Order: sequence, then structure tokens, then C-alpha cells
Amino acid sequence: MHLVLFAAGDPLYDNGVGWAVLAIVAIKVLVAFGALMGAVTLMIWFERKLISDMQSRIGPQRWGPFGLLQTLADGIKLFFKEDLIPNQADRFVFKLAPYLALIPALLTFAIVPVGGTVTVASHTFLLQVADPPIGILLLLAMSGISVYGVMLAGWSSGSKYPLLSSVRASAQMISYEAALGMTIVTIVLATGSLSTHDIVTAQAHGVWHWNVLRLGLVPFAVFLIAITAELNRPPFDVVEAESELVGGFHTEYSSLRFALFFLAEFMNTITMSAIMVTLFFGGPAGWVPNIPHIRWVFPILWFLGKTVVFAFCYIWFRAALPRMRYDQLMSFGWKRLIPLSLGWMLVVAGFFVNKSWGFAMAALVLVASLALTRSFEIGATREQGPESVLPVVGARPMSAEKLRAVTDGDVESGEEEN
Repeated sequence: MHLVLFAAGDPLYDNGVGWAVLAIVAIKVLVAFGALMGAVTLMIWFERKLISDMQSRIGPQRWGPFGLLQTLADGIKLFFKEDLIPNQADRFVFKLAPYLALIPALLTFAIVPVGGTVTVASHTFLLQVADPPIGILLLLAMSGISVYGVMLAGWSSGSKYPLLSSVRASAQMISYEAALGMTIVTIVLATGSLSTHDIVTAQAHGVWHWNVLRLGLVPFAVFLIAITAELNRPPFDVVEAESELVGGFHTEYSSLRFALFFLAEFMNTITMSAIMVTLFFGGPAGWVPNIPHIRWVFPILWFLGKTVVFAFCYIWFRAALPRMRYDQLMSFGWKRLIPLSLGWMLVVAGFFVNKSWGFAMAALVLVASLALTRSFEIGATREQGPESVLPVVGARPMSAEKLRAVTDGDVESGEEEN
């Protein structure tokens, strides 16, 4: 039964499992792990250099050519630093949490189709570590498990501020997970399969068949925003807002475990960039010249090029966008992204039935959006207006004009004394 499931996706298992098949699988796992670790090193260097260029700085330049070995030097430094464990910490959970954040990123990359089909020694296989028939569900499961790493890291440290940060992270990830899941459901409706290889194959007939165009830009925009919040990347990095929560959920960590959290963050950035390429931009699909023996290289180059573009976008977001307030972040997720992703999914499902159903669902979603917008406006006036039951949280004790007059008076009196 297991062989049938594997053979449905990867032709490597068509003739059973032997030593050669196991060797190919082991090589694919090792190559994927090595490539991902090397990509993380380059991603850290790329981010530091690109942000420094955007801010008129130099960035890493001393270790290696163009500073390429700076990340390696930082990793060696962290490896030999003293490993500290707080007295009040739960030692087992405190040590386990970094791995719960790192392992999901590794497993998620395993379902990404990096290239096409390759034949080596009469064995034909996909350039993909695994193609389970429920690959998208594995993506959602790993995304949910990564929440435990952050939550347990803050809870097990025995400190208040990491705990507050981990609670923020859990609420943020769960909130944006809903919009993310409904966007993926829209893609599954269009493809008819949960396999990432099938999703790529359905987009391989040309640019106009890519899901980013076939489903409209809305699912891609929602997915990009939601996955950025899932990754705690700017402008959604409120779980480590230094001015509010010291350093975030990893405040009490040091040495190698501290490095594992940042390794997981950058690894997740690369993995989710590859997932976006797979779901919306055809994966390794692209123009391939008719050159014998090296045709298999071009899909890999297409995949790498598309992934680098999204990695650049994440760095661009970090350099250009200010951090959102936590209440703004949660309001945007629950009041904007979730209704938008649900409404668009219903419209797409209607059009897959027939045009009349599609237009009927579009009209229904439009009416529901108007009613929802009006309800939000009424709720906002009741929260902050004269009908408010509770006082506004964070309101000034005096008006801005009166506060300015008082502070200006203090300044003038200080100048007279001097």
C-alpha cells in the first residue's frame, strides 16, 4: 500500500524498493539538506549586504571575499559560547524548543519540487525528496508544529517577557494560519490534488496557467501577507519587539540554541519562498531549450531564479516597512485577511461549478463584505466614541493640545532658569 502511494507521485518506486532505490533516496535527502544549509548561509549574507546597500552602509566585508564567510564566523563564535540555562527553566522543554522550530523547516522543504525528472543508471526519479499525496496537508501540519517551538521556548524559560512574546507569537500564527489555510484550499480546488508535484504539473502549460493569474492576484497577496506573519518577518516581527519585550521569546537563550532559532527563521524564509514559487508560479516550470543531456538543468535554474526573487522581496520588506502595532496586526488578520480569503474561495468555487454560480457567489460575497464593513464601522464607534462602555486602552490623560501647552511651558521655565 505504501509503495502504491509513493509510486503515484515518484516513478522511482514503480519497480519496488531495492538497495539502489534506497541509495538514491538517501542521496536526495543529503543533497537537499546540504543545499538548504548552504542557502541559509547565503541568505544571511545576502540580507545583510542588501540592507546595508539600501541604507548606504558597507555590511560584511572582512571574512572571505565580499564578506561571504561572515556567517560561518558568527556560527563558530556562537558554537563556542557558554550555554546558559536559567535556574527557573524547565530544562528538558528549554532544550527541546529550538529543535521544534528548526525541524519543521527541514521537513517542509522535502515536499518542494526543485526540478523535473532525471534518469540515473536506468532509475528515473523526481528532483524532489518526497511527493506524498497529502503534501499540502504536511505543509500545514509543519506550520502548526513550528508554533510549539516558539511557545515552549518562552514558557520554559521561566521569565515573564519571553512568555509574553510566545503568547503573542501563538496568537499571531493561529490568526494568520486561518487565512493561509483557506488560500491553500483555493489552490487545491483549482488543481484537484494535494500533491505539490501535481500542483506544479497543472501550471506547466504556460504562464497563463500559473495560479497567480488563473486564480486572480488575491490568493497570492493573501498568502504572501499571511506567510510573512507566520515567519515573524518584518513588518510582522512584533514577537521580538525589543522596545516592548526585551528580545522576545529567545531572550534567555545563548550559544548554539540561540543560533538555532535564527537558523530556523532564515531557513523558513527560504522554504516558504520555495513554497510560494511551487503554489503560484509554476515551480521549476519555464522555457527549456532543446539541448540534449542538460535539459534537466534549466528547470532547476528557473526554480532558483524565482526563489531568489521572493528572498529579495522579504529583505526589501524588512528594509522599507515599519513594524505594525500588535492590535493593528491582529485586527488586520481577523477583520481583513480571513473574510477576504474566505470570500475569494467561495467565488472561485462558484466559477468552477459554472459561470452563473460564480457570478451569484460574487454578488453574495459583495453584499456580505458591505455588511461586514458596516458592522466594523459601528463597532469602532462604540469602542471609542461616546457610547463606549470601557475606556479606550492607552488613551492620553489629557488632550494633545493641553499636553503640548504644559510641556512647552516646562521647556520655557527651564530655559529661564538657565
